[in-house]
Amino acid sequence: MAKKKIGYIELRWTCPKCGTVNPGPVKLCTGCGAGQPVDVKFEQANRQELITDEAAKAKAQAGADIHCPYCGTRNPADAKVCVQCGGDLVEGIKREQGRVLGAFTTGPATMVKCPRCGTENPDTSLVCSQCGGSLKLAEVEAKVPLSTPAVPRKTPAWVYAAIGAVVILVCGVIGYLIFLSQRTEAIVGTVEQVSWERSIPIEALVPVEYSTWQDQIPQGAQVGSCEDQVRTVQDDPAPNAVEVCGTPYTVDTGQGYGEVVQDCEYQVYDLMCMYTVEEWSQVDAITMSGNNFSPTWPEAALQPDQRMGQERSESYTIVFRSGDVNYNYTTSDFNLFQQAQVGSEWTLNVNSFGNLISIDH
Repeated sequence: MAKKKIGYIELRWTCPKCGTVNPGPVKLCTGCGAGQPVDVKFEQANRQELITDEAAKAKAQAGADIHCPYCGTRNPADAKVCVQCGGDLVEGIKREQGRVLGAFTTGPATMVKCPRCGTENPDTSLVCSQCGGSLKLAEVEAKVPLSTPAVPRKTPAWVYAAIGAVVILVCGVIGYLIFLSQRTEAIVGTVEQVSWERSIPIEALVPVEYSTWQDQIPQGAQVGSCEDQVRTVQDDPAPNAVEVCGTPYTVDTGQGYGEVVQDCEYQVYDLMCMYTVEEWSQVDAITMSGNNFSPTWPEAALQPDQRMGQERSESYTIVFRSGDVNYNYTTSDFNLFQQAQVGSEWTLNVNSFGNLISIDH
């Protein structure tokens, strides 16, 4: 998907020494003066606001900061030497970037109580306007749910055991039935009678309705109604396309700012139309049957707009008798049918359910 840039926000980082929450671009802790560590993890505030200051935007677009390999000081992405010790930054460690921090959340400001003095401050503030204390603790408390959700009860082990036993039993029964259906017994049967049936479809030109894209309608077709539908989905804008974007989210840019982006795609619409063409389709069938060994194909008096179809069908039934039981065997093999003369003996392969599976002569 294509990424759509919305803007930039200021991130935060927590000092590992004193716990003070600092603005992302600030390199030294505002609480204890400690430098920002190399492995610091930037995070979003509960509610974010897009940066409007052009200078801050330029910093956000500059790239990830570089940590000096000698003194550890954080330097801008375009710096050649360390601002603290003057060391060469060729071997400097570039800050991690590209990490997704979460969904971009904006809206009306809410107030957060200072955990030390109780003064209410906007939720975008890092320190209390009254006492200067960190508001990080207040944010954590605000996120704690009022009630703990009930822990789902565990299913007793015997329930799983019972389900497993039932599954094994069912599989066993199915396997046994399959075994019985494939197991056959050879018996001798005598041909008692035969029958046959042959059929030819009758076709005529009839109107048939289809749907396709407007530019793919065949010539001579009668066009019906059309409606806009999504034909393709692509990453780039196009004529007659609708932009569809997901939830905005923030990506760490590596210098204390986050880039807010959306994953977008473009649904290209086109006309999907109904159309009608005339096609040869079966409208009737003629059938002939008999009880002899001279099957013939039926003949029909066709109308001027009709023709005989190509999908002819033939079916031959042989009735065998073995003891007091009759077995029917149906085939489309004309040569096999011709061999099954009345009174001839055949080997019948019958399964455990009494069904005739195959015959041998």
